[in-house]
Amino acid sequence: MAKTSVVIRNIKRMARVLSGKKTRNNLKEKIRLNLDGAEEAVVKLQKRKRNESPIRIRLRCRSCGRPHGTLRKFGLCRICLRQAAMRGDVPGLKKASW
Repeated sequence: MAKTSVVIRNIKRMARVLSGKKTRNNLKEKIRLNLDGAEEAVVKLQKRKRNESPIRIRLRCRSCGRPHGTLRKFGLCRICLRQAAMRGDVPGLKKASW
């Protein structure tokens, strides 16, 4: 189980990204199109909060908060996915045998 504070910090980052998404996209578009004031837009983008960047969000397991080995399709880490599959909680997923 991950520390609760780390999981909450990641949730706050997600909220921060959503709140500043429109502004960041406008600045990035201005830079990309190389319009007047593109240099100013670069400076403004750099001065934005660090946690507004979507790259700072960490994909974590919904069940235990584990940061590594998380499968996007299920939102669970490999360990929790295996436990859920053994309990039969994941429809259509069964243990391989060959």
